[in-house]
Amino acid sequence: MVVINLLQHHQVKHLLSFPPHHKNPSESLHRRLQDSDNFFKNSRRKTRFKVLKAKAIMSLFPQNPVLNDITATVISSGVALFCLQFWGEIAKRRIIQDKIFIRKCVHINIGLVFILMWPIFSYRRQAAFFAAFVPGVNILRMLVLGLGLMKDESMVKSMSRSGDYRELLKGPLYYASTITLACAVYWRTSPIGIAVICNLCAGDGVADIVGRRFGKKKLPHNRNKSYAGSIAMAIAGFLASVGYMRYFSQFGFLQESPGLVLGFLIVSLASTLVESLPISTQIDDNLTVPLTAALVGSLVL
Repeated sequence: MVVINLLQHHQVKHLLSFPPHHKNPSESLHRRLQDSDNFFKNSRRKTRFKVLKAKAIMSLFPQNPVLNDITATVISSGVALFCLQFWGEIAKRRIIQDKIFIRKCVHINIGLVFILMWPIFSYRRQAAFFAAFVPGVNILRMLVLGLGLMKDESMVKSMSRSGDYRELLKGPLYYASTITLACAVYWRTSPIGIAVICNLCAGDGVADIVGRRFGKKKLPHNRNKSYAGSIAMAIAGFLASVGYMRYFSQFGFLQESPGLVLGFLIVSLASTLVESLPISTQIDDNLTVPLTAALVGSLVL
């Protein structure tokens, strides 16, 4: 913006200066106005070309958006399934003994990896529903496993605290539902969707890991939460949000700005505050954190 203002100022000074020997100042002014207009049009065209070029690189089949979205859905589903199976095998083979740590790694990993795949979908609005199908399948999986209709030992161990399959009907189900709704409703052009997913995945996930290891000093209003965990949540949620803002801005979905960065900071602080309250112990934080992020985000983003 500063560069554009300087260029505009330079153009105006140039337009108002006429050579002393010029016989028709009005004709010169008209010519220079045309040159100035062409200059800014060309600048805008170059910027738009860069955005379109970035979009074309990520699109799998630019000429066939339906085929592109189907292919992107298959690829995204494969990546999500690989991540789930990877952590499931880690838990099943007891490569890492700490089950809670594995569960939180799944919590952080799945959502953040999933939104990395969003740019490969087409530029139709319907692409959001194709993408939402990926976490939507996990909603069905959580229901089937949580109701005991199907057994998957490695999946249950990697996504539950105690190894009880019925736990999947709580936190994991809320988690999958949140990401599905954030994808379908906000999609990649809304910073609110980024704030919701980043504070849920990175913020809440890192808070638990840090809090369990370094959280000796507890919060005065909630002895189940620590200063270390809350600080880690605010920082992780904020940095992840800013990182994905920069990521999506490379494809023209968002425009970076200091105001947006400040908005992400406010959302992360608000989400951290609500997560630290006793109500988050009674109501699953996979619900309270994204609801807070969406509400505050709608006001500041």
